[in-house]
Amino acid sequence: MAEKIMGGVENVSENALPAKVGMWGKVKAFFLQDIRVELTPAQQKFEDDLNDFLHMEITWQDFHDFLFQEVSFGKKNK
Repeated sequence: MAEKIMGGVENVSENALPAKVGMWGKVKAFFLQDIRVELTPAQQKFEDDLNDFLHMEITWQDFHDFLFQEVSFGKKNK
């Protein structure tokens, strides 16, 4: 038995719910589950260093200095 409420949306009683969980419900439940990842201190340090590297600020002067640095090929003479 369904009642009409707010703007034509139907409220379905508990008797009308499916008795079996379908394939789509199982897939959705699998992909939408909460995942908790715990890192060791070494892994956490690596993640922090990587995050700092990826989010460091690069100025135009830093970019210019990198592009126009002095490059030498061959053996170094002592």
